[in-house]
Amino acid sequence: MDCKNINLTHEESLAIITINRPPVNAFNEEVIVELNSLLDYLEESEQVRAIIITGSGKAFVAGADISGFLKMGEADADAFIAEGQKLFNRIETYPKIVIAAVNGICLGGGCEMAMACDLRFAAESVKFGQPEINLGLIPGWGGTQRLPSLIGKTKAMEFLLTGSTFTSQEALSLGLVNKVFADSALIEESKKIAARLALQPPLAIKAIKELLSNGHASDFTRGLNREREAFVSLLQTEDAQEGIKAFLDKKKPVFKGK
Repeated sequence: MDCKNINLTHEESLAIITINRPPVNAFNEEVIVELNSLLDYLEESEQVRAIIITGSGKAFVAGADISGFLKMGEADADAFIAEGQKLFNRIETYPKIVIAAVNGICLGGGCEMAMACDLRFAAESVKFGQPEINLGLIPGWGGTQRLPSLIGKTKAMEFLLTGSTFTSQEALSLGLVNKVFADSALIEESKKIAARLALQPPLAIKAIKELLSNGHASDFTRGLNREREAFVSLLQTEDAQEGIKAFLDKKKPVFKGK
């Protein structure tokens, strides 16, 4: 398939999706559309049994492209967040195995996408984080819901409130990632595991994913709705506008609680 921001390669029963939107593979509406199209295509493939999602260059995904946030009204923001939530929910419930091979910067929406994958493998040098609070915002694509589910409320609260980053080894100890590999070995090791999992029975895999996802679906859906509403509301505030402008201008924001 011909995509502007994503590369797709095949190796027998394995498909590798590489986000390729320099310089940091930030998500915009175009990336969401392309990723959905690729998932449509791969879902129909009888040969593909497992998918690896990774990034090009020094980034996995550094988050959403916030350069467009300042122009978003409430309706635009709500649609953008809803589409991202829908995409990551789809990844979480996808009928085939989806592995995040986190090769580089993994912040904001990148961390949220990784959390939606079935398994997460990280390179040693990777830094994770949900830094949205530094913009006067909150995660909008599942971060407030999936992070505490994976690492516990106490540590999730710390990272969400401080916006600080944490290393691959910290992510491993917290249970956010399954394995950590040397930077140079990440993709090959991820491919080995994916190839082994691709031999597992597809119907059993689908059932396991459905059971694990549906166990918290009702409360999770309500949580996502509240998250989206809060994000859209915050984006209209003076603090968020200040945080985004300061980030784009590479300055320190001054928040006033307005």
